[in-house]
Amino acid sequence: MKTKVGIIGAGPAGLMLSHLLHLQGIESIILESRSREAIEGTVRAGVLEQGTIDLLNTTGVGERMMREGHVHEGIELQFKDKRHRIDFKELTGGKKIMVYAQHEVIKDLVAARLEAGGQIYFNVSDVSLHQLETDTPKIKFRREAGKELEEMECDFIAGCDGFHGPSRKAIPDRVKVEKQKVYPFGWLGILAEAPPANPELIYSNHERGFALISTRSPEIQRYYLQVNPKDDIKNWSDDRIWAELHARVDMDGWSLKDGPIIQKNIVSMRSFVCETMRYGRLFLAGDSAHIVPPTGAKGLNLALADIQVLAKGISEFYQAGKDETLDQYSEICLRRVWKAQRFSNWMTTMLHRDFEHSSFEHGIQLAELEYLTSSRAAMTSLAENYVGLPLEIPSNVEKLQI
Repeated sequence: MKTKVGIIGAGPAGLMLSHLLHLQGIESIILESRSREAIEGTVRAGVLEQGTIDLLNTTGVGERMMREGHVHEGIELQFKDKRHRIDFKELTGGKKIMVYAQHEVIKDLVAARLEAGGQIYFNVSDVSLHQLETDTPKIKFRREAGKELEEMECDFIAGCDGFHGPSRKAIPDRVKVEKQKVYPFGWLGILAEAPPANPELIYSNHERGFALISTRSPEIQRYYLQVNPKDDIKNWSDDRIWAELHARVDMDGWSLKDGPIIQKNIVSMRSFVCETMRYGRLFLAGDSAHIVPPTGAKGLNLALADIQVLAKGISEFYQAGKDETLDQYSEICLRRVWKAQRFSNWMTTMLHRDFEHSSFEHGIQLAELEYLTSSRAAMTSLAENYVGLPLEIPSNVEKLQI
């Protein structure tokens, strides 16, 4: 079996790469370890930057997003029993965000690839990468359990298989550069059948811990509570969750509306960067190369930024015989990745209550919030980062035109 680009992982990164390559007339095959039903049914958060919104629209897969997604022109920061609105549209010259869940993006991209005759192999197993330093790297895999191993020869391999996938592990430790920070916070997330609580997201810094009020649809809402990452979800009854949410976000004249909780779980939080985003003909993208805490809403957006650079580089390779973008792939992507890590780390440490902090350190945290919400310059910085920073392209690489 042969293809130009072998893509491991059918998340937003892998699917969008295949879609962009298709638009350039470049064939690819996607290998995915889960079923179509699993990837389309796993509920994941989704806050899309302006650039991500534009990418989906300009490549023909944004119609349902524009019809069913929720455009937000700002967010609200709550602390000391007051709310302060950050007006993205006004501070950034009209840029906005879209609340549209990641699994919905996946549905749209899967449908587009299959309608165009794209090849996606679901439920594959035993995926391994070989000969990455040659011009003909190979992927071995089983299409069905119990079947013989198959081999796919490629010109390039895109590792879009997430933090636990085989792609990053295929890079030798002697050349791999990884950096990580683990936060002392966890998020207890719930999906609740309730009406929307607020027109825009609410980020609450409270003495009892952080809370986030988001939305998924007119009927389903997504809320988060800061908890100990080692806590057991069994310790959190529905009544306890609602009581804690009310304590952290209710204000005089405003109260969160309860409803049946249909899903709840606890996730830990970390920042991670693999600076070796390229090894031979293997290119890492999305969560296989970097993880951000969810506070800054950057994960999916970073993945699609990576993909735009990679798709441009591969397109130039085939159409013009040029290597400049591919040669600088890591450099271009990491410049944006580290700025997103900075922003996500800042949002996380500013909004979460660290119970190991002294009263002085807590005072500094509150002063940071006071300054942020009273300074136009500070609010503009937050807004620019939240709606998405531009890709910075080196002078010797043509501007992205995808």
